Amino acid sequence: MHPTIEWKDGRVVMIDQRRLPLEEVYLELADEDRVAEAIESMVIRGAPAIGVAAAYGFALGVLRLKPGADIAVEVERIQARLWRTRPTARNLFWALERMRRIFDAHRGLSLPSLQERLLAEAKEIDREDEEICRRIGRNGAVLIPDGATVLTHCNAGGLATAGYGTAIGVIRAAWEAGKKIRVLADETRPFLQGARLTAWELNKLGIPFHVITDNMAGWFIHKGEVQIAVVGADRIARNGDAANKIGTYSVAVLCHENGVPFTIAAPLSTFDFSLEHGGQIPIEERPAAEVREINGRLIVPPDAAVRNPAFDVTPARYITAIISEKGVATPPYEASFAAWRD
Repeated sequence: MHPTIEWKDGRVVMIDQRRLPLEEVYLELADEDRVAEAIESMVIRGAPAIGVAAAYGFALGVLRLKPGADIAVEVERIQARLWRTRPTARNLFWALERMRRIFDAHRGLSLPSLQERLLAEAKEIDREDEEICRRIGRNGAVLIPDGATVLTHCNAGGLATAGYGTAIGVIRAAWEAGKKIRVLADETRPFLQGARLTAWELNKLGIPFHVITDNMAGWFIHKGEVQIAVVGADRIARNGDAANKIGTYSVAVLCHENGVPFTIAAPLSTFDFSLEHGGQIPIEERPAAEVREINGRLIVPPDAAVRNPAFDVTPARYITAIISEKGVATPPYEASFAAWRD
């Protein structure tokens, strides 16, 4: 598959995920404002991919500076613009903090040298992401039984990362290891990332799957047709509470009730050890139009009030295991994470 995001000829190129699965359209973004708008409007989404995009946006902003500019002031402006795009995904802030550290460490260099350093760091964040996701995939694949049906929610595949995927990376690694598996992909209302994106990726990878509506998941779990659930995450607190796409909490509770393992796959850049628990994770509210409309067509009464939280938080007590590039953590998570915090 074409990379989700890449640097090409002085621009950031990304697939417009709003147009999938019917059209594959690639956008070329030449400044940090367009990158920020792409993040806000869901051209690119998925916590790791947002982090890569933010890093490239930071580099783009500095690359556009001219000699004589007040570099420190401009960097503050660039960082602030990208910082306020989406509040929940930890990777966004992790990437911007990493880029800012490079700037602070090399701010005495000439502008061309500083620009070179920042672009190199953004490219390194991009490169590292696929390597990290492949390690997550290998670590998690051992948890998937041969012959299993795997339930997933939202999209945590290559489209949500720089190329390989977290939850879908685990599924993909199990498939590549020769395990005969199939996937149930929740459609994931209201933005339909499962129906539009996960199905598109699984189809390209040749992994057998069925798309189901979100409210079917409980019935398939109860009937014994699901052996394990694997999802991604946008932020994980140090006690193991995890924010992910809205509806994830429901899947976790259903799995717990029916004795089905519920697992999360995410890179360390998603972990926020400054937060004691998930109640401290900011939850983004998205525009009402995403619930009111499908493909621009109104599906509710015109005057209907709408709520649209983009994420929910699954308490650690419902999570069987959390997979990262460092390995597989099990409860109690704060103790398990201690070895990962070096």
